[in-house]
Amino acid sequence: MEKFSLTALVRQQLDLAQSASSGRSAHTVYGGHEHVLRQTLIALAAGQKLDDHENPGEATVHVLHGHVVLRTGDTSWHGSSGDLLIMPDSRHSLEATEAAAVLLTVAKHS
Repeated sequence: MEKFSLTALVRQQLDLAQSASSGRSAHTVYGGHEHVLRQTLIALAAGQKLDDHENPGEATVHVLHGHVVLRTGDTSWHGSSGDLLIMPDSRHSLEATEAAAVLLTVAKHS
């Protein structure tokens, strides 16, 4: 069994995102290429976004800190700390309207 402090990881990744030229930082918490399930903590400085990209498989975004907007086409969903967003099965983007950290959980299709 392993245990992680998501609170500590959020602080660390937000600090890294704030100092990165891209305004982003990410850390794989669980899984990887050899696993079906993958969890990645993503931190975004205020105003930064992950541009439109394809859905990598069944996925959720759990907002751990801050506020984000998930967009697909003309539809958007707002998420703040504690919210769980179900990723659409289409191209989408994720923007931090304030410094934010999310836990992306993906079950990758074979």
